[in-house]
Amino acid sequence: MIKVNGKEIEFTQFPNGETNMNHLSFPSIIGSYHVYVDFKYEEDSDLIKLMFVKEYLDILMSDNYYILTIYYMPYSRMDRSENGSPFTLKYVSKFINNMKFDKVNIVEPHSNVSNALIDRSSPALISYNILETVKREINFDKSVDYLMFPDLGAQQRLKDMRYENILIGNKVRDFVTGDIRGLDIIGIKKESSKRVIIVDDLSSRGGTFVHSSIKLKELGFTEVYLIVAHAENTIFKGELFDHIDKLFTTDSILTEQDNEENEKFKSKLKIYNMEDILND
Repeated sequence: MIKVNGKEIEFTQFPNGETNMNHLSFPSIIGSYHVYVDFKYEEDSDLIKLMFVKEYLDILMSDNYYILTIYYMPYSRMDRSENGSPFTLKYVSKFINNMKFDKVNIVEPHSNVSNALIDRSSPALISYNILETVKREINFDKSVDYLMFPDLGAQQRLKDMRYENILIGNKVRDFVTGDIRGLDIIGIKKESSKRVIIVDDLSSRGGTFVHSSIKLKELGFTEVYLIVAHAENTIFKGELFDHIDKLFTTDSILTEQDNEENEKFKSKLKIYNMEDILND
């Protein structure tokens, strides 16, 4: 999905699979110095569509100030090369840089590598906005309730979330397979609340959060909530919803929440509209 100044651009396919961009779906940008492009990645072809959109906008009016907002930075987990593996985030970043946007907002980047690779970019850390809403919904009491970061990486990304009661997870991995075997938690006090909110940027099947919840419940917590800025469709395939009270996330990636087979998770899932969160 790509929007220009709030209007979604329409695409179809030619019989041979080539992309056909409907130029009539573009809003008029005459008289608008700032032009806002919102980008939701769903598949690799969306990157080609983004290129088409920016090239066409430059033809319409080249001296505008173009601001790109990336709902979820594609390939952000491949933010390094290990043992000769392809550094795909770097390749995708180069592709986006070649479009020469004047400013790029990356929503809740997985690491600071994304912002280092994307020219003229800055992070949009929406977890802070979501947290304030969730706190009101569950009657969070910051004097006794807890926030939890499942690892040091999450804590570093969200270091400005300063609360009296903070928990940090330490994953125990199998040295050979890399699978998570368990999780230790640092920061428990002898007398504490039974409510905790886990905060992170991304969930796939939710394995880290399952282990976190199991350990938290062993320690006496009875209410476990989860905030992730980005959730993949695979959250419906694992055990995540068996172990948490509710997941709070956005529609930055999700596309299958309305599938009939996923209706059973609706009571444990709240999805925020990305545009609403960014404009909050």
